[in-house]
Amino acid sequence: MEVDTLPNGNSAVNSTANAAANSSPTAATNTASAPLSKLAESIKLEHQFLRVPFEHYKKTIRANHRVVEKEVSAVISGVSEAADFADNMSRDDAVNQLTSLVSRLQGLKRKLEEGSRTEHLQAQRCRTRLDYLESADVDNLSDWNNTRLKRILVDYMLRLSYYESATKLAEVTNIQDLVDIDVFHEAKKVIEALHNKEVAPALAWCSENKSRLKKSKSKFEFQLRLQEFIELVRAEESMRAIAYARKYLAPWGATYMKDLQKVVVTLALRSSTECTPYKGLFESKQWDYLVDQFKQEFCRLYGMTLEPLLNIYLQAGLSALNTPFCYEDDCPKDDPLSQESFRKLASPLPFSKQHHSKLVCYITKELMDTENPPMVLPNGYVYSSKALEEMARKNHGKITCPRTGLVCNYSDLAKAFIS
Repeated sequence: MEVDTLPNGNSAVNSTANAAANSSPTAATNTASAPLSKLAESIKLEHQFLRVPFEHYKKTIRANHRVVEKEVSAVISGVSEAADFADNMSRDDAVNQLTSLVSRLQGLKRKLEEGSRTEHLQAQRCRTRLDYLESADVDNLSDWNNTRLKRILVDYMLRLSYYESATKLAEVTNIQDLVDIDVFHEAKKVIEALHNKEVAPALAWCSENKSRLKKSKSKFEFQLRLQEFIELVRAEESMRAIAYARKYLAPWGATYMKDLQKVVVTLALRSSTECTPYKGLFESKQWDYLVDQFKQEFCRLYGMTLEPLLNIYLQAGLSALNTPFCYEDDCPKDDPLSQESFRKLASPLPFSKQHHSKLVCYITKELMDTENPPMVLPNGYVYSSKALEEMARKNHGKITCPRTGLVCNYSDLAKAFIS
């Protein structure tokens, strides 16, 4: 008697082995290509990883170029001036003039050497990051992803101003060249000053990046000037406020006339006003708004995402889990969206599209299907047959609803059918 070969039967061992032998190259290729495909998709998300150090590198080059231009111009001007007055200059004056020029050139040399070192370090950082991306391979994917997770955590800490914790994590894991601690330290000075109600560092930052802010049509510098004007009005220094407005606010009039008119009205109302449109201008939350605005401009300038990378990756995962049921009171505790912090992250996301509904048992958390059919209690609640059979076996045929406490016999249950 012949035995029919079955897909999972012992009698099919030989045929299965032959099939496996014939298909092994294809299977191996598919197995290897899947992680490579995921790796390629992951690397596509690393735009910020390369953009930030490159932007910082370009900014340093521009700053060094401005310093050189300024110093060289001053030296040339000094030489020209000495040449013009050479006939009327005493020997001592000439020596002093030349000594001053030599001293200035030596200072320029030191600045050039320091600038060159800084540029070299930043270029090396760009090279290190490229090497890190090129090192990604299926064989070291676990380590690569682990390093990536640490980078994301450091980014999250830096954005929330946990600078010391971020620095410590980067040092312990030896990823200093893969994170942007020095870039965020630049922002730290401005943020701390704004929290202390000082605009000078923020205005200096705007001056350093004036051309790029103008290109992006940024309103940040104007908002800083408005706040400084408001502080003069709050201090009841009306004449200084008027002079300040003429010097710093008037040039913005053609672009932001309505905002300018609204702020100037505060001269007549003073800081004690209860008038709603103007009362808000004197509230301390205006400084918090400036901090948020600076963070947005800073991220935009360096090509960073406005949201922390950790939030973006979490939202990508939550988008597959986000359903209306997740926001109900009886949402299972093992569902991430049962936690308020995850719900807050998922709130702006659309609900995931489910082509086929799935019934999951409240007791066992197992899928209910034809092999584990749903059973309906007299009170209308549904649980899997496996869970209820186990409960009946332990309680002499009695079933207790875990949600309402209803007690009934197993024979009172009705089978539900999934269509």
